[in-house]
Amino acid sequence: MFQYVRTRSFLIPLTLILLFSMLTAACGSPQPKLVDGKMNIVTSFYPLYDFASKIGGEHVNVINLVPAGVEPHDWSPKSRDMQNLSSSDLFLYLGAGFEGWVHDTLDSMKKDSRVTVVETSQGIQLLPGTEEEEHGHEDEHAKDEQAKDEHAHGSTDPHVWLSPVNAKQIALNIKEALVKVDSAHQADYEANFKRFADQLDELHNKYKTQLAQLPKKEIVVTHHSFGYLAKEYGLTQKALMGLSPDAEPTSKDIQQMMQFVKDNQVKYIFFEELVSDKLAKTLAKDAGVETLVLNPLEGLTEEQAKQGADYLSIMENNLNNLIKALQ
Repeated sequence: MFQYVRTRSFLIPLTLILLFSMLTAACGSPQPKLVDGKMNIVTSFYPLYDFASKIGGEHVNVINLVPAGVEPHDWSPKSRDMQNLSSSDLFLYLGAGFEGWVHDTLDSMKKDSRVTVVETSQGIQLLPGTEEEEHGHEDEHAKDEQAKDEHAHGSTDPHVWLSPVNAKQIALNIKEALVKVDSAHQADYEANFKRFADQLDELHNKYKTQLAQLPKKEIVVTHHSFGYLAKEYGLTQKALMGLSPDAEPTSKDIQQMMQFVKDNQVKYIFFEELVSDKLAKTLAKDAGVETLVLNPLEGLTEEQAKQGADYLSIMENNLNNLIKALQ
């Protein structure tokens, strides 16, 4: 396939080559490609890309479908994504209702595709997608509106990766998938997984020890992403919006949130970097409190990607901000 492209390129006029070069430069980084001689892995969003890269090491070429700076809820696969996916060795997706596009995409893949498909949330106990006491949607109309906002996620909360304990299970599922597809490098995959699992254990112990010492347990967030983290470490999550960051809070939601902030002496309202912070800042201003970032790790910003940030470093930053907010 690649030889064909190279041979044909000599027939392309110089002006077209120069035009293509300018367009490529204008678009930033080159598009990821499949690589000969390595296991080609396609992942549905950032944490899976990071985990697969760490566990696979030098033996894998990992392509993440969602680019840096893009919110996964706003993304759907393009034709080149389908080409990479159909020609890859392994496709890793989260499941749990997170990728609304995945089943139609898999159904539309070529029947002769050799890709192995793995749902990486297997083995994790899922939380319900809605919790009335955390959203204040008592009346039936509000429930209906919330259901519309959260249709892409179904009846479960998909944000499992924000618990380091769950992240370890996801990493285990990825390691087992790599071994299944490429048993020749099993020893390396096992060693890389052990190293990463130890780091996740250390992260979990930091969260458990340091959050337990803090006097406050209530966090206010804009997007209902942190249910697994809250459950793991005894926190109470109060979210303005549901599981989708595109959901709009009602006036009743905002009133109840203001009362919650006042009753619990909340000092900070958390917002995310890949969605607008306007709502969080407006609410914080009205309540006389400040804002902080709590990253749901659905993707990296372009700046974070350039700086080499990863799951572990961002979760460390999240812990530092939680400590600041809960003192």
